[in-house]
Amino acid sequence: MNLEFYKKQALQKQKEHKKFLDGLKKKPPKNLDYVVQETHDEVFENIDCLQCANCCKTTGPLYTEKDIERIAKHLRMKPADFEAKYLRVDEDNDKVLQHLPCFFLNSDNTCSVYEVRPKACREYPHTDRKKIYQINNLTMKNTLICPAAYEFVERIMKNLAK
Repeated sequence: MNLEFYKKQALQKQKEHKKFLDGLKKKPPKNLDYVVQETHDEVFENIDCLQCANCCKTTGPLYTEKDIERIAKHLRMKPADFEAKYLRVDEDNDKVLQHLPCFFLNSDNTCSVYEVRPKACREYPHTDRKKIYQINNLTMKNTLICPAAYEFVERIMKNLAK
């Protein structure tokens, strides 16, 4: 997986992607949610996250209280001890990882807490959401990090042009 290639492509296509996504927001097609799900499934048939794990290496998820309780229980820790060991409060007052890459990323790009991973990790890169145009800024940001997000925007442009 050539991350530099994808990032370069995403940077070159930022204006085009933004214009397209803004257009979706202004006038979403009736079948948008269906096309989004179909495109998401198509992309993930060809992209294996274990070849990349760039999200785990470069961006940390937000941890909800439910995430903290669930993961702490899985690790047989008290939630307060889990927070002290792994998390910090950022400038937006969100609980995030103390540092990157993620503590739970194994050397083979698997996740040691995969079954109980944070909601933000389960949903990443958010390319299967209903009303996708509500997260245009996030989608744009994710195209620079995640090859699947980049491929998703490229393919949805083609799929909606049909």
